This record gives sequence, structure tokens and C-alpha cells, in this order.
Amino acid sequence: MANLKEVRNRIKSVSSTQQITKAMKMVSAAKLKRATNAIVQLRPYASKLKDLLANLSASLEDNTSPYLQEREPVRVLVVVVSSNRGLAGAFNTNVIKTANNLIAEKYPKQLAAGNVSIVAIGKKAQEFYQRRKYNVIGNNNDLYSALNFENASKITEAIMQGFVNGDYDRVELVYNHFRNAAVQYLITEQLLPVPKAEKKEEVKATNVDYILEPSQQEIVEQLIPKNIKIQLYRAVLDSNASEHGARMTAMDKATENAGELLKSLKLSYNQARQAAITTELTEIVSGAAALSGGN
Repeated sequence: MANLKEVRNRIKSVSSTQQITKAMKMVSAAKLKRATNAIVQLRPYASKLKDLLANLSASLEDNTSPYLQEREPVRVLVVVVSSNRGLAGAFNTNVIKTANNLIAEKYPKQLAAGNVSIVAIGKKAQEFYQRRKYNVIGNNNDLYSALNFENASKITEAIMQGFVNGDYDRVELVYNHFRNAAVQYLITEQLLPVPKAEKKEEVKATNVDYILEPSQQEIVEQLIPKNIKIQLYRAVLDSNASEHGARMTAMDKATENAGELLKSLKLSYNQARQAAITTELTEIVSGAAALSGGN
């Protein structure tokens, strides 16, 4: 009977867990809808802004923007976009692993010299790199509580100012690109200096048709900082949608696994219960037979 009690307790525990995973799946599904709407609305604007900047800057003979200055990457900053919470499958593990591979493969000398710094957007990345004694700059875990362009821009402005001041010579960005609830792609891209677009003959021909006011140089100078802010904001929105998609998928799988485990436990319980009843009947029959034999 002790065995039956243990199985009953296990069934109760798994049922409670299944209810929790179902609720978490529903919450993530609701958040995913809002996050998806945000990134889908921003992507066309971010893409067009990037293309416009590429078209304008490609034909400039000389661009003095400090955000375009190529320097030897002696000091490197890696921006790692994770989440504040777990229970999202391998979402956080994969983005941290990708960032670590980037550092190990592309910047091993800088890492050995202690010249690799981290800006973590998300509690999971923050805690990971702090535990491993990396130079983690700032604390941006509150961004997801009020995720908007203004708050994201504050982080970007600090990064841009550090680049201009020479605190770091290159800034790399690592995040999850959202495709759908089940699929997220890990992206690594250079944020600073802004990669220069290749000059194309068709770009020069097209530029003749434009009348620019103020000058082309001034427009590019204004667009570059805005483009940097938009690209980081897009990366955070992408990561936010990816997180909810990954969590919804993980909780759906956990709910299915709990259901399979419940079936197995109920089968074991019924078998144990049947065996206990059979044993009791055998004892009763044996006892009755013994009493009859004694008379």
C-alpha cells in the first residue's frame, strides 16, 4: 500500500506541473502575439533606413563620421541579448554559446589580454558573464519591463559614446532573430564601426536624380546614429519575440511530456492496485480454506 501511496503522490505532483506548464504556454502565447506585432512593424522601417543610408553613403568620397572609423580592434565590446527568465528551452544557452564562440574564434588575443567587455541585455547573460569575471558594463535587466525605443536608445547612446571615446574599437551584437514560434536564428553582426556599403555604379547613377536638402553629407551624419539605435532596438525586439516563442514551444513540449508520464504512472498505479487486490483475495481465500480445514 506504501507503493500505491507513492504513485498517487507522484500522479498528483505531475498533474500540478502539467497545469502550470499549460498556463505558462498560454501566457507566452499572448505575449508572443504582442512581441511579434512589434518586430513585424519595425522591420520594414529598419530595413529601408539601412538601405537608404547605404545608398547615400556609398557615393560619398569622404565621410568623417566617427561611427565609420575603422580601427585595429584592440578593445572589443560584445552586446549579448538574452532574457530575464528561464524555462525557454535552449534559448539563453544558445545565445551565450554563440557569443562565447565569437569571442574565442575572432578575438582570442583580446580575451587573453582582458580587453573583451560585455554589455548584457537580459538577466541570464548578465549573471553568466559576471560569474565568470568578465568586464560586464552596466545593468540593463530592466529594459524588458518597459521595452521601447527611448529606453533602448539610452543603452545604444552609451555604447556609441564609448566607441567615440576609444573605450573599445569594435562592437559586436549577438541575438536571436525571430522567424516563428518554433524557429529562431542566432545572428552575429558588427554594430560599430558601421559596416560600409560597397560602391556600385548604379548607385551613382541613381543619386543624380535626388535633390537633397540639407547636403548629402549632413543627412548621412544624422542618419548614422539613428540607424545604429534602430538596429539595436530591432535586435532586442527580435530577441524578445524569440524568447516568448521558445518558451511557448518549451512549455507545450513539457505539457505533452507530463501527459505521457501521467499515462505511464496511471498504468503503474492500476497494476499495483490490481496486484494488491489479488494478494488480499488470495489471503482471504487461504484463510477461509484454513478455517474450513480446521473444522
